[in-house]
Amino acid sequence: MDRRRISLFAVLVMLAGLTACGTVGRDFDNTNVENIHNNVTTKAMIEEWFGEPHSTGLQNGLMMWTYQYDRYSAFGKDCSKELVVLFDANEKVKAYRYSTNIEEDKKE
Repeated sequence: MDRRRISLFAVLVMLAGLTACGTVGRDFDNTNVENIHNNVTTKAMIEEWFGEPHSTGLQNGLMMWTYQYDRYSAFGKDCSKELVVLFDANEKVKAYRYSTNIEEDKKE
């Protein structure tokens, strides 16, 4: 009887471990990050290239969009990428920041 309980417990622990993963945000194609240019790229272009942002907000009265994707796994490597874009009053990119730890998304 004890052996059966131990086996059942082991199976439950393994199943719990398999479900211990998740994502935040929506994966986005980073191909056009290199085409973003301050004072040139428009808000419409950003939306066309990356879709709707994960979140929006204001920084010093200027619109800021955030594209975020995080994937967590109990047994594998966590993956993360983020694009933050700040627009000026004319809806052009004032500044942006892109970061990732996903090897295939890193530019050489």
